[in-house]
Amino acid sequence: MLQPIDAGDLPAIVDLMNRAYRGTGSWNSEAGIIAGTRTSPDLLRAQIREAPAGQFLKWVDPGGTIRGCVWLEPLGDDIWYLGSLAADPDRQNAGLGRQVLAGAEQWARAHGARRIRMTVVNVRDTLIAWYGRRGYHLTGATEPFPYDDQRFGTPLRDDLHFVVLERALQARLQSD
Repeated sequence: MLQPIDAGDLPAIVDLMNRAYRGTGSWNSEAGIIAGTRTSPDLLRAQIREAPAGQFLKWVDPGGTIRGCVWLEPLGDDIWYLGSLAADPDRQNAGLGRQVLAGAEQWARAHGARRIRMTVVNVRDTLIAWYGRRGYHLTGATEPFPYDDQRFGTPLRDDLHFVVLERALQARLQSD
């Protein structure tokens, strides 16, 4: 179940995101593309402070352990940005990522979203295909990769950029 994080959750969220994004045990890791850590408590605090309308949510298992997380932020015109989606690499093959994504869509829809938008590093073909199977499509828009900002790690390639994906949430309502 998704619920808002609190300050005490930051160490567990940072650990989860770094394992999911840069660890070697995750099928969708950025290891080999971007080196270093994905985030830190300071970066998460800054993100939350700089976007007060956004919401960082955690997925907690029945035992109280944080197993997933996601960032949701309203962009306007009923479009919400989804980022920092992470699922415990030890639970990914059990469908945890799908559960976190579906929970995030449901949460955003309940707060007025009609569309979800996200960005994914262009060379992450497996992840882009995974989102495609969940109804997200490439918009054709791209965003530059922040090569001059080492806060999120060190890029190991010089051909990176972000692709923009979107999904209409009302289509999900018809199939629920």
